[in-house]
Amino acid sequence: MSELSALYQQLIVDHAKRPRNFHSIANPTSQAEGFNPLCGDQVIVYLVRENDTITNASFTGSGCAICTASASIMTQLLKGKTAEQVSGIFVIFRDLVMGKVEPLQVAESLEKLTGFAGVRDYPTRVKCATLPWHTMKAALDGKGQAITTE
Repeated sequence: MSELSALYQQLIVDHAKRPRNFHSIANPTSQAEGFNPLCGDQVIVYLVRENDTITNASFTGSGCAICTASASIMTQLLKGKTAEQVSGIFVIFRDLVMGKVEPLQVAESLEKLTGFAGVRDYPTRVKCATLPWHTMKAALDGKGQAITTE
């Protein structure tokens, strides 16, 4: 394993063991729930928006290490971003884990996302990594129905 791969693996393990923003928000402006029936991951994403900017983001639920780490890093990246910026980051992350974008093509400000590039080699794990992101997108778009990976 290369030093870079080991560093990214450590990042995912750290966020899985000590997820950031792992709590509900009392009065979110939007929220959505997501479920991955294949492995049992469940996540609820809470967003607080003022005008067009996300001022707070958090999540609750239970899931595998990849899902939890993905949600943790995602909520950190969302804060202070506009809906348009978040939509762009969503596309970059989705394309990264699906192998459509190489890690070196990801902007330095989104470097933490490159730790998930390895899941592209495990198609079932792609759903684990992207569940929080699809759930966040549903919350951002105001869709009230639960999101599923199926």
